[in-house]
Amino acid sequence: MAPTGFNRFGLANSIVRGVREAGFETPRRIQNETIPASMKGQDVLGLAQTGTGKTAAFTLPLLHRLKEHRKGTPRALILAPTRELATQIAKEIHTLSKFTGLRIVTIFGGVKTRSQANALRKSPDIVVGCPGRVLDLMRQGRLVLNQVETLVLDEADHMFDMGFLPDIKKILKAIPRQRQNLLFSATMPKEIRKLADEVLKTPHVVELANSAPATTIDHALYLIPENRKRDMLDHIFRADECESAIVFVRTKRRAKRIADQLRKTGYKASDLQGNMSQGQRDRAMKGFRERRFEILVATDIAARGIDVSNVSHVINFDVPGTPEAYTHRIGRTGRSEQSGIACTFVTGADQKWVRATEKMIGKSIKREKVEGFEPDIDRKPQATSPRGRKRPGGPKWGNNKSYRGRRRRRAS
Repeated sequence: MAPTGFNRFGLANSIVRGVREAGFETPRRIQNETIPASMKGQDVLGLAQTGTGKTAAFTLPLLHRLKEHRKGTPRALILAPTRELATQIAKEIHTLSKFTGLRIVTIFGGVKTRSQANALRKSPDIVVGCPGRVLDLMRQGRLVLNQVETLVLDEADHMFDMGFLPDIKKILKAIPRQRQNLLFSATMPKEIRKLADEVLKTPHVVELANSAPATTIDHALYLIPENRKRDMLDHIFRADECESAIVFVRTKRRAKRIADQLRKTGYKASDLQGNMSQGQRDRAMKGFRERRFEILVATDIAARGIDVSNVSHVINFDVPGTPEAYTHRIGRTGRSEQSGIACTFVTGADQKWVRATEKMIGKSIKREKVEGFEPDIDRKPQATSPRGRKRPGGPKWGNNKSYRGRRRRRAS
């Protein structure tokens, strides 16, 4: 009888034990289509939606190639764009490598380098890190990468969005040219395609409908006025069976304000944004994972680093900055083939984003209208004064000489 499940890949017994310990039974599509090539030492370009099992897809063959701990410098380097994602990747590697004896170190900014430098002295086999901190420790002589056998770039498109490309190129110059390269991403804009062409050598390419959201996600647009978003948020929480939700907003200040408002109205909520210390962010994520918080209000800095099972709802309080970010945000729900709900609040000013997003995913997104929240998307927003008052008709405030004259007369 032919081997089934993860046994068919020819993984070492110690790794198969780790797979069972993690509760994985049947390989997912991205794993089926990339692991065999990775096991042979080929370069791989894997394009797949968030939440489809990419971490295990590059981790399992990596562990098989390393197999046992060997004292010396790191033999594998995994780069990720955010602290949350690096931590998430390292956690999964720890689980899958439990019986191998391999050592893993995670390094990222926002904390002092001393503890990370101390961890590097213990000869880790795998380093998972963010490009900026990796480069810092390399410059300090605390991280030596001249024995790297495998390089993994995870969420490469987001690393480009965050401006990490120069750092990545500097790191590439410091590691051996003879190595295996594994590049995984949910989207592949032309800039990342160019980087892939520079890094990868005759790669095995797997592309799994990377632009469209997972079919397990029921996603819709809610056309509402800007000033009714907060009321709509309460309406969704009351109307749906919302077990846990991530609410994405545009700014750090808004994330904090909405989380405060939710707490005052009785919800167990926390924010997750860039003004928080690493300790505060870790506590927020831990509380959300352990269900001490029902709601996490987050900025895009966390959009790709949140890996929490059974998130029932994702709510885009503000539309994402780019159409590509839509797939990443709503991919926080409907993970591991479970169902999820994603709601995006859209105002009249967001119509250009809607058209671009629907073009990207290749189909229209359904519209939801809720009684009492009827939109007025055809009416242009009325201009306001610098103090928020409605502006009267006529010349613009800056050119209204009669208005300036009245202000001068009142002031005198």
